[in-house]
Amino acid sequence: MVARPPVAVAIERMTVDDLDAVHAIEREAFSTPWPSQAYRQELEGNRMAHYIVARWGDEIVGFAGMWLLVDEAHVTTFATRRTWRRQGIGERLLLALLDLARVRGAREATLEVRPSNTAARRLYEKYGFRNAGVRPRYYSDNHEDALIMTTEPLDSREMRVRLITLREKLARRPEMEVGPDGRPIGLSQGPDGSSREGPGAGGAASTAATSIPDPGDPSIIRPSGVTRKTL
Repeated sequence: MVARPPVAVAIERMTVDDLDAVHAIEREAFSTPWPSQAYRQELEGNRMAHYIVARWGDEIVGFAGMWLLVDEAHVTTFATRRTWRRQGIGERLLLALLDLARVRGAREATLEVRPSNTAARRLYEKYGFRNAGVRPRYYSDNHEDALIMTTEPLDSREMRVRLITLREKLARRPEMEVGPDGRPIGLSQGPDGSSREGPGAGGAASTAATSIPDPGDPSIIRPSGVTRKTL
């Protein structure tokens, strides 16, 4: 058996036909997953909500979402399949969200993240997010605080240059090759065959084979307070 030929990962709008796959990733990634009807309600009844998926062929390997609140884009959820982490999926999703936010007139983007989610925080810093505050005891599973991270103005010269540079680097990244087991070739696995994960509870960011977290692909951002209170 040989590896499948390299295939591009496409970022597309989430549809109701994607929800079974999205729910499967949600249950895998989060200790407190959203109820099964939550994403359908978001897609069909929330004009502020925008959700996207990362698709490899017919398979959904990640998803992300945000709310556009006047001139602020608030990232609400973010996850990749465990077997596809550290492959740049999260970075592609984050860039797509920031592009969509700019097109829709958002002045800045914001999100919450666990302080222990080191790999995710490094990625967000890479894309221009900076610490802006703390929500004490925000996460219900372990009462960990949440860091509030916000970008510089999305139309500022600094952010535009940053996103252009990062987009060019992503474009030069080779497409993924997938082995006969359906896993990306080169994925670091634990002794039980599972993907290695980083610190934190309920789906913390994945790490590279070394002890240094890979900033290229976080596994999650837990949904924000504004979204969680509504759903």
